[in-house]
Amino acid sequence: MTRRTLIGGATALAAAGFQAVPAYAGSAPGGSGKTVRLTVMGTTDLHGNVFNWDYFKNTEYDDSAHNDIGLAKVSTLVTAVRDRIAEDRHAPPPLLLDAGDTIQGTPLAYYFAKIEPITGGHLHPMAAAMNRIGYDAAALGNHEFNYGLDILRKFQRQLQFPLLGANAQDSTTGLPAFPPYVLKRVHVPGEKPITVGILGLTNPGIAIWDKANVENKLTFGGIVEQAKVWVPRVRKAGADLVIVSVHSGMDLSSSYGDALPFPENASVLMAETVPGIDAVLVGHAHQEIPERLVTNKTSGEQVVLSEPLKWGMRLSLFDLDLQKVRGQWKVVGRHSQVLNANTVDADPRVVALLQKDHDKVVEYVNSKIGTCTEAMSAATAPWEDTAALDFVNFIQADAVSKALAGTPQATLPVLAIAAPFNRDAAIPAGDVSVRDVAGLYVFDNTLLAVTMTGAQVKEYLEFSAQYFKQVTGTGPFPSDQVTNAPTSTAPSGTPDYNYDILGGLTKPLTYKIDIAKAVGSRITDLAYDGVPLAADQQFVVAVNNYRQSGGGNFPHVKTAPVVYNRQVEIRQLMIDYVTTTGTVDPKTFHTTDWSLVSNGTPITVTP
Repeated sequence: MTRRTLIGGATALAAAGFQAVPAYAGSAPGGSGKTVRLTVMGTTDLHGNVFNWDYFKNTEYDDSAHNDIGLAKVSTLVTAVRDRIAEDRHAPPPLLLDAGDTIQGTPLAYYFAKIEPITGGHLHPMAAAMNRIGYDAAALGNHEFNYGLDILRKFQRQLQFPLLGANAQDSTTGLPAFPPYVLKRVHVPGEKPITVGILGLTNPGIAIWDKANVENKLTFGGIVEQAKVWVPRVRKAGADLVIVSVHSGMDLSSSYGDALPFPENASVLMAETVPGIDAVLVGHAHQEIPERLVTNKTSGEQVVLSEPLKWGMRLSLFDLDLQKVRGQWKVVGRHSQVLNANTVDADPRVVALLQKDHDKVVEYVNSKIGTCTEAMSAATAPWEDTAALDFVNFIQADAVSKALAGTPQATLPVLAIAAPFNRDAAIPAGDVSVRDVAGLYVFDNTLLAVTMTGAQVKEYLEFSAQYFKQVTGTGPFPSDQVTNAPTSTAPSGTPDYNYDILGGLTKPLTYKIDIAKAVGSRITDLAYDGVPLAADQQFVVAVNNYRQSGGGNFPHVKTAPVVYNRQVEIRQLMIDYVTTTGTVDPKTFHTTDWSLVSNGTPITVTP
């Protein structure tokens, strides 16, 4: 795909969608009337993306909206913004922030956490890129904890700016385990400096999602609750204005239901209820929200919020207009927008800095590890039984079964749970590479196993089946009319990763999902090896750490007895299996058979 080459700050900004907003023209009560504009840029959910590259497809990244990704593109936009502001001799220099989820999400990030860990001395490519671009501060995201605290602390030490997390607290002392905030003194030509307070908050869900890495080490307070504690402290420390960088979506919701006393997504609630906040850089939800203005219910002041999508696709741009009021700077006007990274070239300085790391990872993910007798695609996995998801379930169940040999649970039948993470994933017939397998399992989850009864398995499947919208008739239905149904915990639609499919190991698990029926009564003909499940029948169920720790708020699995937990990554188990076996034959692991029906009649779904 050809990208336009745009050189020069003004041209680049115009093409990226920049819209000049007039500065505040009035005079605040008691103010001088002279307005100074401070610009603050923001990224979030970079997820290990430096280059505009899809490591799973081995080609330049592209999607249906023709977005581009990566810090190299972001750097070009940042430079253009800085150049534009530098042309105004009276304007203060801009700041650059991030709202978390930085070191997980691509093979580039995985490689330097697991294959050649940065604890061995290598500079993390995300640290190298962010240092080069010149960030002023970043907040912790939940995925920062995926690789354990040793990797996270090493990454933190490699950064040339603070990694903030006021609500990531030491389990013993209750004190912040990371810097809660930072004060930045911004030079204003001919005036006293502006002191900017930057508060960082992360997601309380870390206590669930990365329980194995943080339990008895860190606790995570609520976003609103901790903002109420820290915003006044930041003000008391001398901040003229407060910007919160928070890894929490805009609108109130929680994928983990009531498993925690604090909501997952609470940015707007925080802005409305905690006085003293001027702007919020929002992360976590992977949404593009250029500007949202809310009014704080206590102070009556407006707060501006912006979320710049994900992966470096967008750059948020906050314009904060300040005037001196009784000798102190005060925000009198606020706006935000986002710039699109697909209009600019990658910064050659960032590319040159990390080209060797990129090339090393490309070589790794393209290395051949085995062959497959027939192609396996996940394209239709959300609505029909596929060999691709059977493969994931087989790997999980097989590893658990072997590990339980000689234990009391060895006689129990083994099931496994998998979700259709990546509809673009496909393992080809013929040669199979690391990236083919890794594309099928894009998260860095580890494997556990629990025991569940037949009744609990059915309730689990009923909960999973709320992923489907209620329809009648046999179709054909376009997939978006059937999948990703909104729920109370996922008002924008249930994501694919929160739809689970169950399969057996040595015997098949079979069931139908009748989506003409109401949620809670959709699972029919549930059987193991052709025999209906008994309510008290015992199973060992292989599951990933995200789900077992409460991610998605599925029933029973969080409280079920754990019989296996060796902290082994599921993706690595898949890679090791292909490497060891040499040839993968999908016919050997077809141990589930499920289908969608409407009033008992099979339906047809199209992509």
